[in-house]
Amino acid sequence: MERIEAKVNKVQAASTGKSRPATADAQSGISKAIRRLLLSEYFVLYLSLAYFLVLLPFIPRIATPQNLGNIFSNMWPLLAVAIGQTFVLIIAGIDLSQTSIMALVSVIGAAVMTSELNPVLFEKAPLWGILLSENGGPLAGSPLAMPVAVFVMLLVGAAIGWFNGMAVARLKMPPFMVTLVGMMFFSALAIYLVKSENIIHLPASYVEIGQGEIGFIPYSFFIVGVLAILAQLLLSRTVLGRWFYAIGTNTKAALVSGVPVIRVTIMAYVLSGLFAAVGSVFYSARLAAGRPTLGATLLLDVIGATVIGGTSLFGGKGKIIWTVFGVLFFVLLDNSLNLLNLSYFWVQIVKGSVILLAAAFDVVRTRLLAAT
Repeated sequence: MERIEAKVNKVQAASTGKSRPATADAQSGISKAIRRLLLSEYFVLYLSLAYFLVLLPFIPRIATPQNLGNIFSNMWPLLAVAIGQTFVLIIAGIDLSQTSIMALVSVIGAAVMTSELNPVLFEKAPLWGILLSENGGPLAGSPLAMPVAVFVMLLVGAAIGWFNGMAVARLKMPPFMVTLVGMMFFSALAIYLVKSENIIHLPASYVEIGQGEIGFIPYSFFIVGVLAILAQLLLSRTVLGRWFYAIGTNTKAALVSGVPVIRVTIMAYVLSGLFAAVGSVFYSARLAAGRPTLGATLLLDVIGATVIGGTSLFGGKGKIIWTVFGVLFFVLLDNSLNLLNLSYFWVQIVKGSVILLAAAFDVVRTRLLAAT
Protein backbone atom coordinates (compact mmCIF):
# COMPACT_ATOMS: atom_id res chain seq x y z
CA MET A 1 0.00 0.00 0.00
CA GLU A 2 2.80 2.39 0.86
CA ARG A 3 4.45 1.74 -2.52
CA ILE A 4 1.18 2.37 -4.34
CA GLU A 5 0.61 5.65 -2.49
CA ALA A 6 4.17 6.75 -3.22
CA LYS A 7 3.67 6.07 -6.96
CA VAL A 8 0.38 7.99 -6.93
CA ASN A 9 2.06 10.96 -5.24
CA LYS A 10 4.87 10.90 -7.82
CA VAL A 11 2.36 10.85 -10.68
CA GLN A 12 0.39 13.74 -9.16
CA ALA A 13 3.55 15.72 -8.55
CA ALA A 14 4.71 15.10 -12.10
CA SER A 15 1.37 16.12 -13.60
CA THR A 16 1.20 19.20 -11.41
CA GLY A 17 4.74 20.15 -12.29
CA LYS A 18 3.95 19.96 -16.01
CA SER A 19 0.70 21.91 -15.80
CA ARG A 20 2.10 24.81 -13.83
CA PRO A 21 4.77 25.80 -16.35
CA ALA A 22 2.25 25.52 -19.19
CA THR A 23 -0.22 27.82 -17.38
CA ALA A 24 2.55 30.20 -16.44
CA ASP A 25 3.79 30.30 -20.04
CA ALA A 26 0.28 31.04 -21.29
CA GLN A 27 -0.20 33.83 -18.78
CA SER A 28 3.23 35.22 -19.58
CA GLY A 29 2.42 35.17 -23.29
CA ILE A 30 -0.86 37.02 -22.74
CA SER A 31 0.80 39.62 -20.52
CA LYS A 32 3.54 40.17 -23.10
CA ALA A 33 0.96 40.57 -25.86
CA ILE A 34 -0.99 43.12 -23.78
CA ARG A 35 2.23 44.94 -22.96
CA ARG A 36 3.20 45.08 -26.65
CA LEU A 37 -0.26 46.39 -27.54
CA LEU A 38 -0.23 49.08 -24.85
CA LEU A 39 3.27 50.22 -25.80
CA SER A 40 2.63 50.10 -29.55
CA GLU A 41 2.86 53.39 -31.45
CA TYR A 42 -0.35 52.37 -33.21
CA PHE A 43 -2.37 51.67 -30.07
CA VAL A 44 -4.64 54.71 -30.51
CA LEU A 45 -5.21 53.78 -34.16
CA TYR A 46 -6.23 50.26 -33.09
CA LEU A 47 -8.45 51.82 -30.42
CA SER A 48 -10.12 54.04 -33.01
CA LEU A 49 -10.86 51.10 -35.29
CA ALA A 50 -12.20 49.03 -32.38
CA TYR A 51 -14.38 51.93 -31.20
CA PHE A 52 -15.78 52.34 -34.72
CA LEU A 53 -16.59 48.64 -35.06
CA VAL A 54 -18.25 48.50 -31.64
CA LEU A 55 -20.46 51.48 -32.47
CA LEU A 56 -21.39 50.27 -35.94
CA PRO A 57 -24.30 47.97 -34.87
CA PHE A 58 -25.75 50.69 -32.62
CA ILE A 59 -25.17 53.69 -34.94
CA PRO A 60 -25.29 52.43 -38.54
CA ARG A 61 -25.21 56.03 -39.78
CA ILE A 62 -21.62 56.34 -38.62
CA ALA A 63 -20.49 54.28 -41.64
CA THR A 64 -22.40 56.23 -44.31
CA PRO A 65 -20.21 57.88 -46.96
CA GLN A 66 -21.48 61.33 -45.98
CA ASN A 67 -20.62 60.84 -42.30
CA LEU A 68 -17.22 59.36 -43.06
CA GLY A 69 -16.58 62.37 -45.29
CA ASN A 70 -17.46 64.67 -42.40
CA ILE A 71 -15.09 62.84 -40.06
CA PHE A 72 -12.33 62.96 -42.65
CA SER A 73 -12.76 66.68 -43.43
CA ASN A 74 -13.05 67.68 -39.75
CA MET A 75 -9.72 66.06 -38.92
CA TRP A 76 -7.35 68.35 -40.77
CA PRO A 77 -8.09 71.83 -39.35
CA LEU A 78 -8.01 70.36 -35.85
CA LEU A 79 -4.79 68.50 -36.65
CA ALA A 80 -3.12 71.75 -37.74
CA VAL A 81 -3.74 73.29 -34.31
CA ALA A 82 -2.84 70.06 -32.48
CA ILE A 83 0.54 69.90 -34.24
CA GLY A 84 1.44 73.24 -32.69
CA GLN A 85 0.29 72.01 -29.28
CA THR A 86 2.49 68.92 -29.70
CA PHE A 87 5.65 71.03 -29.95
CA VAL A 88 4.80 72.88 -26.73
CA LEU A 89 3.85 69.75 -24.78
CA ILE A 90 7.10 68.04 -25.80
CA ILE A 91 9.08 70.79 -24.02
CA ALA A 92 6.85 70.28 -20.94
CA GLY A 93 4.85 73.45 -21.61
CA ILE A 94 1.25 74.10 -22.62
CA ASP A 95 -0.48 76.67 -24.81
CA LEU A 96 -4.00 77.60 -23.71
CA SER A 97 -4.07 80.66 -25.98
CA GLN A 98 -4.27 78.78 -29.29
CA THR A 99 -8.02 79.16 -29.73
CA SER A 100 -7.82 82.87 -28.91
CA ILE A 101 -5.10 83.23 -31.52
CA MET A 102 -7.47 81.57 -33.97
CA ALA A 103 -10.21 84.09 -33.20
CA LEU A 104 -7.97 87.15 -33.40
CA VAL A 105 -6.22 86.23 -36.64
CA SER A 106 -9.56 85.27 -38.15
CA VAL A 107 -10.87 88.79 -37.51
CA ILE A 108 -7.68 90.52 -38.69
CA GLY A 109 -7.42 88.45 -41.88
CA ALA A 110 -11.09 89.00 -42.72
CA ALA A 111 -10.73 92.75 -42.07
CA VAL A 112 -7.91 92.93 -44.60
CA MET A 113 -9.75 91.25 -47.48
CA THR A 114 -13.51 91.72 -46.97
CA SER A 115 -15.23 93.45 -49.87
CA GLU A 116 -18.28 94.92 -48.16
CA LEU A 117 -19.41 95.91 -44.66
CA ASN A 118 -22.65 97.12 -43.13
CA PRO A 119 -22.03 100.51 -41.43
CA VAL A 120 -24.90 99.92 -39.03
CA LEU A 121 -23.10 96.90 -37.60
CA PHE A 122 -19.51 98.13 -37.69
CA GLU A 123 -19.47 101.92 -37.39
CA LYS A 124 -18.80 101.66 -33.63
CA ALA A 125 -16.05 99.09 -34.03
CA PRO A 126 -12.49 100.35 -33.29
CA LEU A 127 -11.33 99.13 -36.71
CA TRP A 128 -13.94 101.27 -38.51
CA GLY A 129 -12.21 104.01 -40.46
CA ILE A 130 -8.81 102.35 -39.98
CA LEU A 131 -9.10 98.99 -41.74
CA LEU A 132 -12.83 98.83 -42.28
CA SER A 133 -15.23 100.94 -44.32
CA GLU A 134 -18.41 100.50 -46.33
CA ASN A 135 -16.25 99.32 -49.23
CA GLY A 136 -14.64 96.62 -47.14
CA GLY A 137 -11.01 96.20 -46.15
CA PRO A 138 -7.88 97.86 -47.58
CA LEU A 139 -7.38 95.08 -50.16
CA ALA A 140 -11.04 94.66 -51.14
CA GLY A 141 -11.31 93.41 -54.71
CA SER A 142 -7.55 93.07 -55.14
CA PRO A 143 -6.09 89.81 -56.49
CA LEU A 144 -3.55 90.07 -53.65
CA ALA A 145 -6.27 90.14 -50.99
CA MET A 146 -6.24 86.42 -50.22
CA PRO A 147 -2.47 85.76 -50.15
CA VAL A 148 -1.70 88.96 -48.22
CA ALA A 149 -4.45 88.27 -45.69
CA VAL A 150 -3.24 84.69 -45.14
CA PHE A 151 0.33 85.96 -44.71
CA VAL A 152 -0.84 88.55 -42.16
CA MET A 153 -2.79 85.86 -40.27
CA LEU A 154 0.26 83.59 -40.07
CA LEU A 155 2.48 86.50 -39.07
CA VAL A 156 0.15 87.58 -36.25
CA GLY A 157 -0.13 83.99 -35.00
CA ALA A 158 3.66 83.58 -34.94
CA ALA A 159 4.07 86.98 -33.23
CA ILE A 160 1.68 86.03 -30.42
CA GLY A 161 3.52 82.73 -30.06
CA TRP A 162 6.79 84.67 -29.81
CA PHE A 163 5.30 86.87 -27.08
CA ASN A 164 4.18 83.78 -25.12
CA GLY A 165 7.58 82.16 -25.56
CA MET A 166 9.42 85.26 -24.39
CA ALA A 167 7.30 85.44 -21.24
CA VAL A 168 7.92 81.76 -20.49
CA ALA A 169 11.59 81.52 -21.46
CA ARG A 170 12.97 84.97 -20.61
CA LEU A 171 10.79 85.96 -17.68
CA LYS A 172 10.53 82.40 -16.32
CA MET A 173 6.76 82.70 -15.95
CA PRO A 174 4.63 79.53 -15.70
CA PRO A 175 3.37 78.49 -19.17
CA PHE A 176 -0.09 77.78 -17.80
CA MET A 177 -0.48 81.30 -16.40
CA VAL A 178 1.03 83.05 -19.43
CA THR A 179 -1.16 81.30 -21.96
CA LEU A 180 -4.26 81.44 -19.76
CA VAL A 181 -3.96 85.22 -19.61
CA GLY A 182 -3.25 85.21 -23.34
CA MET A 183 -6.43 83.23 -23.94
CA MET A 184 -8.47 85.76 -21.99
CA PHE A 185 -6.79 88.82 -23.50
CA PHE A 186 -6.73 87.87 -27.19
CA SER A 187 -10.25 86.45 -27.22
CA ALA A 188 -11.54 89.67 -25.63
CA LEU A 189 -9.49 91.73 -28.09
CA ALA A 190 -10.99 89.88 -31.05
CA ILE A 191 -14.51 90.58 -29.80
CA TYR A 192 -13.67 94.23 -29.04
CA LEU A 193 -12.19 94.97 -32.47
CA VAL A 194 -15.43 94.11 -34.28
CA LYS A 195 -17.97 94.51 -31.49
CA SER A 196 -18.88 90.79 -31.64
CA GLU A 197 -19.86 90.97 -35.32
CA ASN A 198 -18.77 88.45 -37.95
CA ILE A 199 -16.94 89.79 -41.00
CA ILE A 200 -18.35 88.24 -44.17
CA HIS A 201 -18.06 88.89 -47.93
CA LEU A 202 -14.64 87.23 -48.14
CA PRO A 203 -12.98 86.46 -51.50
CA ALA A 204 -14.06 83.27 -53.23
CA SER A 205 -10.41 82.20 -53.49
CA TYR A 206 -10.13 82.29 -49.69
CA VAL A 207 -13.38 80.42 -49.10
CA GLU A 208 -12.15 77.79 -51.54
CA ILE A 209 -9.29 76.96 -49.17
CA GLY A 210 -11.75 75.68 -46.59
CA GLN A 211 -14.50 74.34 -48.81
CA GLY A 212 -12.67 73.23 -51.96
CA GLU A 213 -12.01 69.60 -52.82
CA ILE A 214 -10.08 67.56 -55.34
CA GLY A 215 -12.54 64.80 -56.08
CA PHE A 216 -13.83 64.06 -52.59
CA ILE A 217 -10.58 64.97 -50.81
CA PRO A 218 -10.51 68.46 -49.21
CA TYR A 219 -7.65 70.85 -49.85
CA SER A 220 -6.90 70.84 -46.13
CA PHE A 221 -5.84 67.19 -46.37
CA PHE A 222 -3.01 68.00 -48.75
CA ILE A 223 -1.85 71.18 -47.00
CA VAL A 224 -2.02 69.91 -43.42
CA GLY A 225 -0.69 66.51 -44.54
CA VAL A 226 2.44 68.16 -45.93
CA LEU A 227 2.81 70.30 -42.80
CA ALA A 228 2.46 67.20 -40.61
CA ILE A 229 5.20 65.40 -42.54
CA LEU A 230 7.50 68.42 -42.27
CA ALA A 231 6.79 68.71 -38.55
CA GLN A 232 7.56 65.04 -38.00
CA LEU A 233 10.81 65.37 -39.95
CA LEU A 234 11.74 68.41 -37.86
CA LEU A 235 11.24 66.43 -34.65
CA SER A 236 12.93 63.23 -35.79
CA ARG A 237 15.67 64.33 -38.19
CA THR A 238 16.95 67.72 -37.01
CA VAL A 239 19.02 69.06 -34.14
CA LEU A 240 16.17 71.40 -33.21
CA GLY A 241 13.89 68.39 -32.78
CA ARG A 242 16.37 66.69 -30.47
CA TRP A 243 16.63 69.90 -28.47
CA PHE A 244 12.85 69.95 -28.00
CA TYR A 245 12.94 66.47 -26.48
CA ALA A 246 16.01 67.29 -24.37
CA ILE A 247 14.33 70.33 -22.81
CA GLY A 248 11.16 68.37 -22.10
CA THR A 249 13.08 65.52 -20.50
CA ASN A 250 15.35 67.60 -18.26
CA THR A 251 15.74 71.35 -18.76
CA LYS A 252 18.76 71.70 -16.47
CA ALA A 253 20.60 68.80 -18.11
CA ALA A 254 19.81 70.23 -21.54
CA LEU A 255 21.20 73.62 -20.50
CA VAL A 256 24.39 72.05 -19.17
CA SER A 257 24.72 70.08 -22.42
CA GLY A 258 24.79 73.27 -24.45
CA VAL A 259 21.18 73.39 -25.65
CA PRO A 260 20.04 77.02 -26.21
CA VAL A 261 17.03 76.51 -23.95
CA ILE A 262 15.63 80.03 -24.22
CA ARG A 263 15.70 80.18 -28.03
CA VAL A 264 14.31 76.67 -28.44
CA THR A 265 11.50 77.31 -25.96
CA ILE A 266 10.55 80.49 -27.81
CA MET A 267 10.60 78.57 -31.10
CA ALA A 268 8.19 75.97 -29.71
CA TYR A 269 5.66 78.68 -28.83
CA VAL A 270 6.18 80.43 -32.17
CA LEU A 271 5.33 77.15 -33.92
CA SER A 272 2.29 76.75 -31.69
CA GLY A 273 1.00 80.20 -32.61
CA LEU A 274 1.82 79.66 -36.27
CA PHE A 275 -0.08 76.37 -36.47
CA ALA A 276 -3.00 77.91 -34.58
CA ALA A 277 -3.15 80.53 -37.34
CA VAL A 278 -3.06 77.78 -39.97
CA GLY A 279 -6.04 76.14 -38.29
CA SER A 280 -7.79 79.51 -38.20
CA VAL A 281 -7.35 79.88 -41.95
CA PHE A 282 -9.12 76.58 -42.60
CA TYR A 283 -11.90 77.08 -40.06
CA SER A 284 -12.70 80.66 -41.08
CA ALA A 285 -12.48 79.80 -44.78
CA ARG A 286 -14.90 76.93 -44.25
CA LEU A 287 -17.31 79.26 -42.44
CA ALA A 288 -16.69 82.03 -45.03
CA ALA A 289 -16.40 84.55 -42.20
CA GLY A 290 -14.00 86.10 -39.75
CA ARG A 291 -15.47 85.21 -36.36
CA PRO A 292 -14.35 86.81 -33.09
CA THR A 293 -15.49 83.67 -31.25
CA LEU A 294 -13.82 81.20 -33.60
CA GLY A 295 -12.43 78.19 -31.76
CA ALA A 296 -14.06 79.09 -28.46
CA THR A 297 -15.05 75.45 -27.85
CA LEU A 298 -12.00 73.81 -29.43
CA LEU A 299 -9.40 74.03 -26.67
CA LEU A 300 -10.54 70.81 -25.02
CA ASP A 301 -10.47 69.07 -28.40
CA VAL A 302 -6.96 70.27 -29.23
CA ILE A 303 -5.33 69.32 -25.93
CA GLY A 304 -7.43 66.16 -25.64
CA ALA A 305 -6.51 64.89 -29.09
CA THR A 306 -2.82 65.58 -28.50
CA VAL A 307 -2.75 63.83 -25.12
CA ILE A 308 -4.87 60.89 -26.31
CA GLY A 309 -2.38 60.41 -29.13
CA GLY A 310 0.36 59.78 -26.58
CA THR A 311 2.18 63.10 -26.22
CA SER A 312 3.07 63.36 -22.54
CA LEU A 313 1.87 66.22 -20.35
CA PHE A 314 5.17 65.86 -18.48
CA GLY A 315 7.27 66.60 -21.57
CA GLY A 316 9.98 64.75 -23.44
CA LYS A 317 7.67 62.42 -25.36
CA GLY A 318 5.53 62.90 -28.43
CA LYS A 319 5.31 62.37 -32.18
CA ILE A 320 3.25 63.98 -34.91
CA ILE A 321 1.98 60.58 -36.07
CA TRP A 322 0.66 60.01 -32.54
CA THR A 323 -1.15 63.34 -32.76
CA VAL A 324 -2.70 62.26 -36.08
CA PHE A 325 -4.09 59.12 -34.41
CA GLY A 326 -5.28 61.16 -31.41
CA VAL A 327 -7.12 63.61 -33.64
CA LEU A 328 -8.74 60.73 -35.53
CA PHE A 329 -9.99 59.19 -32.28
CA PHE A 330 -11.21 62.49 -30.86
CA VAL A 331 -13.05 63.48 -34.05
CA LEU A 332 -14.60 60.00 -34.20
CA LEU A 333 -15.62 60.29 -30.53
CA ASP A 334 -17.18 63.72 -31.07
CA ASN A 335 -18.98 62.54 -34.19
CA SER A 336 -20.44 59.49 -32.44
CA LEU A 337 -21.63 61.53 -29.46
CA ASN A 338 -23.41 63.94 -31.79
CA LEU A 339 -25.02 61.04 -33.67
CA LEU A 340 -26.33 59.77 -30.33
CA ASN A 341 -28.05 63.17 -29.89
CA LEU A 342 -26.55 63.70 -26.47
CA SER A 343 -26.93 67.11 -24.88
CA TYR A 344 -23.98 69.48 -24.85
CA PHE A 345 -23.09 68.97 -21.20
CA TRP A 346 -23.03 65.18 -21.58
CA VAL A 347 -20.74 65.52 -24.59
CA GLN A 348 -18.37 67.66 -22.53
CA ILE A 349 -18.51 65.23 -19.59
CA VAL A 350 -17.57 62.32 -21.84
CA LYS A 351 -14.78 64.26 -23.53
CA GLY A 352 -13.33 65.36 -20.20
CA SER A 353 -13.48 61.81 -18.86
CA VAL A 354 -11.69 60.48 -21.94
CA ILE A 355 -8.92 63.06 -21.57
CA LEU A 356 -8.50 62.15 -17.89
CA LEU A 357 -8.27 58.47 -18.82
CA ALA A 358 -5.71 59.32 -21.48
CA ALA A 359 -3.59 61.17 -18.91
CA ALA A 360 -3.82 58.18 -16.55
CA PHE A 361 -2.94 55.84 -19.38
CA ASP A 362 0.14 57.94 -20.12
CA VAL A 363 1.30 57.35 -16.54
CA VAL A 364 0.73 53.59 -16.93
CA ARG A 365 2.68 53.50 -20.19
CA THR A 366 5.54 55.44 -18.63
CA ARG A 367 5.77 52.91 -15.79
CA LEU A 368 5.65 50.00 -18.21
CA LEU A 369 8.47 51.49 -20.23
CA ALA A 370 10.51 52.08 -17.09
CA ALA A 371 9.98 48.45 -16.06
CA THR A 372 11.02 47.09 -19.45
